[in-house]
Amino acid sequence: MAINVNTVYQTVLYILNKEQRGYIPPAEFNSLGTQVQLEIFEKYFEDLNQQLRVPQTDDTYASRVENIDEKISIFKTFGNAVYDNTSTPGQQYFTLPTTDIYGTIVSFYRLGEVIYKDITEVQRLQRNDFYNIQKSKLTKATEVFPVYLYENNKLFIQPATITSNIVVDYVRKPNDIVWGFNVGTLGQYIYNNETSVNFELHESEQTEVVLKILQYSGIIIRDPQVVQAASLQIQKEEINQKS
Repeated sequence: MAINVNTVYQTVLYILNKEQRGYIPPAEFNSLGTQVQLEIFEKYFEDLNQQLRVPQTDDTYASRVENIDEKISIFKTFGNAVYDNTSTPGQQYFTLPTTDIYGTIVSFYRLGEVIYKDITEVQRLQRNDFYNIQKSKLTKATEVFPVYLYENNKLFIQPATITSNIVVDYVRKPNDIVWGFNVGTLGQYIYNNETSVNFELHESEQTEVVLKILQYSGIIIRDPQVVQAASLQIQKEEINQKS
């Protein structure tokens, strides 16, 4: 389940207005929400990298690696790469999917596995290895052992006989946050669920989302107390997570 955008916005407004500290209009909230969601999302990969270096508990629910992967899994998907036959002969490539297998238009973020004919994993190589293996019959790529080079958001796959049936597993970017609204008779903003886009982060991130938005809000309304209080609480949350 997603984090309800209206819940977050109303919480932020309540805290800011409790002592008449200021107000964040919907347009600014949407920008802050999108930025905060992206920051938390990108930090998942750094946290996962760190946790993979340390011993983990055997308890599934207490495993930090599995808990982080669960948060990332919200954004995991896959789709068909498209062969570009108009490119220079000998330099043909596949373009990354812009629509996943479910027909949803997505924004590509990070490449996962590349699969040929649903069963064969294509091995990723760096540029020098990608070209050097083609020089020997013993190491030359085949359809049984295909390889690819990933550069400039393109997949260069060997052998050149592979022109279809390439599926890409990848992580997409979160959608931009939208607190949709209608304007009431008194000029007030009235929440519109139909035009809103919720936070896609795991529900456990709701507290951090609110705190980070408050931190940015304090900068916008020029209230150092809000910034300091939110920053301090964020630090406490991060220490608790790592301890």
